[in-house]
Amino acid sequence: MRNHSIPTILIRLSLIFTLLLPSASPAPRSSLTRRSFLSVEDDSDILVSQDKSFACGFYEVGSNAFTFSIWFSKSKPETVVWTANRDNPVNGHGSRVTMRKDGSVVLTDYDDTVVWSTNTGSPQAHAQLLDTGNLVVKDPDGTVLWQSFDYPTDTLLPNQALNQNSRLVSAAAAGSLSSGHYKSYFDSNNMLILMYDTPEFASVYWPDPALAQWDTGRSTYNSSRSAVLDDMGQFVSSDNLAFKASDWGTAIIRRLTLDYDGNLRLYSWDESTKTWSISGVALSSVCQVHSLCGRNGICVYTPTPQCTCPPGFEVNDPSDWSKGCKRQYSIDCHKPHQAEFLELPHTNFWGSDFNFTPSLSIRACRKICKTDCSCEAFGYNQETGECYPKIELHNGKSYPGPDGTIFLKLPRSVNTSKLSSRLQGHKPVCSVKEVDIGKDIRRKSSRGKNWAYFYWFASAFFVIELLFIIFGWWFIFRREKQSAPMEEGYRAMSTQFRRFTFKELKIATRNFQEELGRGGSGAVYKGVLDDDRVAAVKKLEDVIQGEEEFHAELSLIGRIYHMNLVRMWGFCSERSHRLLVSEFVEKGSLDKILFHGDGLANFLRWSERFKIAVGVAKGLAYLHHECLEWVIHCDVKPENILLGHDFEPKIADFGLAKLLNRGGSLENLSRIQGTRGYIAPEWASSLPITGKVDVYSYGVVLLELVKGARVSDWIIGRGEEVEMVLRRSLELLKKNLKSGQESWIGDFVDSRLDGKFNSNQALMMVEIAVCCLEEERSKRPSMKSVVQMLLLSDDELNSHAASF
Repeated sequence: MRNHSIPTILIRLSLIFTLLLPSASPAPRSSLTRRSFLSVEDDSDILVSQDKSFACGFYEVGSNAFTFSIWFSKSKPETVVWTANRDNPVNGHGSRVTMRKDGSVVLTDYDDTVVWSTNTGSPQAHAQLLDTGNLVVKDPDGTVLWQSFDYPTDTLLPNQALNQNSRLVSAAAAGSLSSGHYKSYFDSNNMLILMYDTPEFASVYWPDPALAQWDTGRSTYNSSRSAVLDDMGQFVSSDNLAFKASDWGTAIIRRLTLDYDGNLRLYSWDESTKTWSISGVALSSVCQVHSLCGRNGICVYTPTPQCTCPPGFEVNDPSDWSKGCKRQYSIDCHKPHQAEFLELPHTNFWGSDFNFTPSLSIRACRKICKTDCSCEAFGYNQETGECYPKIELHNGKSYPGPDGTIFLKLPRSVNTSKLSSRLQGHKPVCSVKEVDIGKDIRRKSSRGKNWAYFYWFASAFFVIELLFIIFGWWFIFRREKQSAPMEEGYRAMSTQFRRFTFKELKIATRNFQEELGRGGSGAVYKGVLDDDRVAAVKKLEDVIQGEEEFHAELSLIGRIYHMNLVRMWGFCSERSHRLLVSEFVEKGSLDKILFHGDGLANFLRWSERFKIAVGVAKGLAYLHHECLEWVIHCDVKPENILLGHDFEPKIADFGLAKLLNRGGSLENLSRIQGTRGYIAPEWASSLPITGKVDVYSYGVVLLELVKGARVSDWIIGRGEEVEMVLRRSLELLKKNLKSGQESWIGDFVDSRLDGKFNSNQALMMVEIAVCCLEEERSKRPSMKSVVQMLLLSDDELNSHAASF
């Protein structure tokens, strides 16, 4: 017994040493081979380039939230240069990056959900992190099948090309890795641009939009669309753009980054001080960046760049100037004579002009803005007589010099003489000095283990024997136990949105027996889930994504929650079956009640119509402005607006534009979507699709709520197109609104109401609809503005009722 126990002890000791020593100090590796993986739980489980300059692995971006990233490891904290899942972080327990047997590198969440994949198909391939910071997937013969250099986030490294298929997208804020609103890419004119881009507003600010293309020194004739930073520190673009780093030369590590403040900066690494320094910049002043101070905000140049609000406005959030300023005083659109103007010298708001007129007197220019309800202010050049009425106030800046004066529209009840026209900065915006490597997020991890554990091992043999048994048990059953340490919030989120089997849904719908409706995206069936919840199950048609891509898109939709949006409960993706499971909304779609309702039971009263108008606007505003990633619906119509038991509206089918065969991203849609009569004019042009297409469709729905009839039923002449009917009706409505009379509204409102409606609300709804249906999308309001206007009219009605 004693002779047998000695070898057993030695074997156990060697096993313990074998298992414990690698975990204490793992050898760094630069590649992933077939079926190997990186684990989120182990901070040292990373890939490191041969020269130790770059590392790749899980990067902590929040509490229990990680991204798969590449970072420059010589700086402290590390500088992230690329991220695979910047807007969809994974859990801190159970997530992995695996080199699968089919040759794909796959990032999976705690529940094995595929979040990101290289989609490469070569069983003998391997992944390697190069000294250039490029993560590549190669064949055995060295052919590159995939590389991170083809998919930049906010940074270009030397010899990483930016082309027509790639773009830089800034971070949302300092210390954040998620996507912001500033972008750099080649536009349709083959020029490399910087652009501020949100669902409701988009604006190019570099090269200077005030200059003609030939005055910027750029060329639009070269269609190669390629830009690259070379090893010497020179950035060259195919549109004739070129600039050098101030420390131009070899043997310096550099990066070109589109920072969160919208400026494109070239950084050089100082090996002696272990810091980054700025060696080049696209814009000499941050005030040239558009929307830096948010809507209505002004960037003031004196003495240093600062954000401020114009007189009569106040900041929305002092800690975040990107949210801009809001009016302190409302203007009654129906009483233009009560408007007054405050002069702001040396100030301008770039863009959002309408009815530009050269050689006009200031009095005539003032009258244009005064009589137009949508006009917020007007710009005027005293020397040339150029008049620029502004429908929105974006890209404000105040600067020394004789050119540029803004006349701000305010109610006459406000004593403008007491409002100082001198702009005082309240909060410094991010200057060049502020954008420093120290702003990058810190990776909270350690890279080493204490070797002292090894030396006292012998004195604690029996204790370690016990630990060995526990460790072995944990190792065997770790996959079953990975979900246990999940945070409560993460678990709650995941259980709200689940994956169903096709068999489950077939049973729930009784073999898809009760059809609720059918649309362009597929048929909807009523079902009862195993937990007794009544659900609507939609069979999707025309879905081209694979199972992993389909699930990835749905991960965004599943996290969206708002009282005016249909709640998504889950999905099914098996072979050719693609189904969505959502809550069942009992009263059905708006079109059935509004257009086909008969009798008191199915008739919409005015208060219910106004409630629907407000609710739909709130839902769209949430999708456009408040989502983790903004969503454009692309098919807003009464059929996609469902009504609850108290007529609270819920928008359905949001997010389907990305799930169906739409030809790629929303910015590159080529096939016209939506429904005839609700389609915005830009669908037929080459303009990128923004949230303003939903604003247009909402305008049509708003008119139909007031009129009680579908726009396509307003046709008078034979063969008349619905678009012509809408244009003709809009011209008439504009004429009636400008007349100042209100008697006509009674003839326009649904006759079934028998005169029981609020005329002020009806006028406001028609006026908003007319603004939403502008041909030029920049003149349409945002959905957030629409909500504010509707709520303002409702508040005014309540205040009048209280006074009586």
